[in-house]
Amino acid sequence: MPRLTSAERERAIGRLEAGDTPEAVAATFQCHISTIYRLLQRFVITGSTADAERSGRPRVTTPRQDRHIFRSHVAHPFRTAAETARTVIGTHQAPISRQTASRRLRFRGLKNCRPARGPVLSVRHRQARLHWAQGLLNWNNVRWQNVLFSDESRFCIDHADGRVRVWRRSGYRWGGPSLMLWGAIGHNQVLGPVIFQGLGPGPGNCVTAQRYMDQVLHPHVLPFFQAHGNWVFQHDNARPHTVRATQDLLHRSGIQVMPWPALSPDMNPIEQFWDLLQTQLNRVVPRPTTVADFDRAVRQAWTNIPRQASNTLVRSMHRRCQAVIDANGGHTRY
Repeated sequence: MPRLTSAERERAIGRLEAGDTPEAVAATFQCHISTIYRLLQRFVITGSTADAERSGRPRVTTPRQDRHIFRSHVAHPFRTAAETARTVIGTHQAPISRQTASRRLRFRGLKNCRPARGPVLSVRHRQARLHWAQGLLNWNNVRWQNVLFSDESRFCIDHADGRVRVWRRSGYRWGGPSLMLWGAIGHNQVLGPVIFQGLGPGPGNCVTAQRYMDQVLHPHVLPFFQAHGNWVFQHDNARPHTVRATQDLLHRSGIQVMPWPALSPDMNPIEQFWDLLQTQLNRVVPRPTTVADFDRAVRQAWTNIPRQASNTLVRSMHRRCQAVIDANGGHTRY
């Protein structure tokens, strides 16, 4: 039964003072008679129909501090809620939690999401993505279960490259000691992580075709396809993947490579596998401070990812294709 509004309470008291019985007033306002009796008792004792002031935990932040939290994130969108919580003192000089800062940001209309990444898709890119998705939409889960999806990703000690979160309204990668990883997933299959040796931040420290063949294809991909000859290999159009030497090696080895549209990381389910890896890394305490410690943490975090996660991600491929079609070749929520 709905609560009486403030106006209805005042009218109910007026009816009682005019001589109506509590039963008649309850019938008029379609409420239980006990509600009218409690209202009358409160009015006699306090002279008011308003609810008594409720006890409860007071807000930790003041309206002024709420505005400070909001403005700090507008100015520094890559700052985490935990970092903001450490910069804002709550009521009675008490520290506030990350959850409190997050709630204040959500209340002001901010969302916690990934930074926008990748260049704007041209008409040609959108058409290629749409054509690719339409051609594979009729694939069932059994066919997708024979695809090995692969990718590289750089992870930094401070945060995962490409996986840093940003508070922004609806709608930078690089820097710091880091590791470049390669991994692959398929149905009941997880390969890696391969941590590229001899790489660091800065120009020139990139994955070359020779490194890709020496550290990934020869020791990992070729042995896998020798044991799973009917599978299809997926990698994107990065330069090390498309040079003649790489293509010749895969062709000589009898490995079928899946055509892949440019600028389409959202179509690769391993992107979410990297997110799972970062979730595991976020739980490492204390945080690694050296590259050697970070290397060990990455390898341990990789083994902590539930093995069934790869199956769940592979099963999303039909939905990903449909999402590209629905977006007319544009970016998707993936």
